[in-house]
Amino acid sequence: MIKPRRLIACVLMIALSACNQKQAVAPMPAGLPEVSIVNVRAQPVPYVRSLPGRVAPLRVAEVRSRVSGLVIKRLFEQGSHVKEGDILYKIDPAPYEVELARSEAELAKAEAALTLATQQADRLGLLLARGTASQAQYDGASAAQKQARAEVAAAKAMRDRAKLNLGYTDLRAPISGRIGRALLTEGNLIEQGSGQVFATIQQLDPIYVDITQSVGELNKIRRDLARGELLSLANDVANVEIILDDGTVYGQTGKLLFSDVTADPSTGQVTMRVLFPNPQDELFPGMYVRARLPQGIDADAIVVPQQAVHRTSDGKPEVWVVRDGDKVILHPVEVGPVTDEGWIVREGLKSGDRVVVEGFQKISPGTQVRPVEWKLVLPGGIEFVPPESTLSETALQY
Repeated sequence: MIKPRRLIACVLMIALSACNQKQAVAPMPAGLPEVSIVNVRAQPVPYVRSLPGRVAPLRVAEVRSRVSGLVIKRLFEQGSHVKEGDILYKIDPAPYEVELARSEAELAKAEAALTLATQQADRLGLLLARGTASQAQYDGASAAQKQARAEVAAAKAMRDRAKLNLGYTDLRAPISGRIGRALLTEGNLIEQGSGQVFATIQQLDPIYVDITQSVGELNKIRRDLARGELLSLANDVANVEIILDDGTVYGQTGKLLFSDVTADPSTGQVTMRVLFPNPQDELFPGMYVRARLPQGIDADAIVVPQQAVHRTSDGKPEVWVVRDGDKVILHPVEVGPVTDEGWIVREGLKSGDRVVVEGFQKISPGTQVRPVEWKLVLPGGIEFVPPESTLSETALQY
């Protein structure tokens, strides 16, 4: 028989054992939500604008004939590269060879007349000195000599003109470049002054890219430069990049030559011309491209990744910021242009602020979080931890 004291002790031990089992299986309180953050700081960021542009040839020349006649030969391959002075077409030279022969004969006749007039003037000059000829006779002979000399000069001019016309029967390339399709073929009759175009030559290396920007943007940049909000770029470092229609970046950088002084009245755009090397003929006249044009440096800009910026229902930008006690709040900001690194934040953030980049679905205003450094996963599963400065070295080269 169990004694009462032992019975009470057993009951107490069983109760304590049950309590310990309940405590062992009780769930632990949930952990703090983890968010990825970046520490922002002010830094120099180039102000780069992406603008539309069209490719234009460096020089364009239309091949035209200066004389009339029948086209008898084409001497170039369509689409090939030609050099300045190459013969492209030949016009029947026979009529001009006849004209040259006639002009040379007229010149010989005039020279013979000049010889006779010169002899007569010299003879009368001697007779006048001896008193056997009158002054009037000598003056007549002298005038005839001058007239004969003028006729020789006119005959020489006609001969030279005939030579030029004969030379113009060979249509030569006025510039070096790539020639397009032949617009006229053998057998075409060219009339004087018709202005018919035989072919077009375009010089493509180097080549122009004409980009456009609104007058309002240009004026704002100038005001920012004047106030010191933007730093001006050195002339030798303002390299321009272009992005082709397939999204690839062209392998050569260009140099900004000038900005037009007249705005297009229909669009309010100003044209800027950039010169690009084109050794492989990758750029063709008329192509549409996007140009990345550096126009200044923001000396104390704050940049955040693009996914860190959210929009309110009325379209205003805001970011999640981790404050003291690791609690998050929504903070309104004013953003500027987008760079390769993200949004430029003009107002609303300061150096040292911790901005949430990932993990938004886990938080709400006032939530305490566990912040970790943001890691960007690159293609192939490689993790990249952005440095404190979000500005790349390549951007600083501008």
